[in-house]
Amino acid sequence: LISDAVHNFSDVVSLIISYIASKASKQQASVFKTFGNKRSEILAAFINASSLMVVAVLLMIEAVKRIQHPEPIEANIVIWLALLGIAFNGYSVLLLKKNSKDNMNIRSAYLHLFSDMLASIAVLLGGVLIKYFDVYLVDSLLTLGIGIYLIVMGFGLLNSSFKVLMLYTPEDIEIEEIVKEVESIDKVMNMHHVHAWQLNEHEMHLEAHIDFDTDIKLSEFDEIL
Repeated sequence: LISDAVHNFSDVVSLIISYIASKASKQQASVFKTFGNKRSEILAAFINASSLMVVAVLLMIEAVKRIQHPEPIEANIVIWLALLGIAFNGYSVLLLKKNSKDNMNIRSAYLHLFSDMLASIAVLLGGVLIKYFDVYLVDSLLTLGIGIYLIVMGFGLLNSSFKVLMLYTPEDIEIEEIVKEVESIDKVMNMHHVHAWQLNEHEMHLEAHIDFDTDIKLSEFDEIL
């Protein structure tokens, strides 16, 4: 129940962060923020994924402590609160599922809630085993399992949001192929100082310098560009 509660609390925080980031990303650009706040959702996804990993580590530490020092557990409370967790988290997951496919920020909140629902199912299973079979060790083992699951779920999102924040070249962009294609255009001598980056999940940017092998008119340049 403690693992579920801590995880749920982190979800509330992640939803607040996601909401603020979603609102901020829609603000207009200005002379002080020429891109606006378009990267705020990526930042929110990174924060939420990081918090997921921190929660996972804390849960695993507590699980090991409980294995070393087992305590009696009131199974009925565990079962009823787990059922409530499944109901509320399951409904929240359904609300976010559609938008989670194409928005990294929403996906980070969705992962929090989806893993919460699975955690609640695990808690329910643990409560039933404790109530009917007195298997108290299952409480700690399930918490360890939840912690491992959170790390697996959160790492991919943490990695992808980190790459965007660090301005890494998007994975589906082949810089060498772009340069080769541009340099095959008539009158283009070479392409250099190439930078490709992802501003947010739906917007990519490319900048580069192009040298020509002959003196050309401005109208020709526009056509080549």
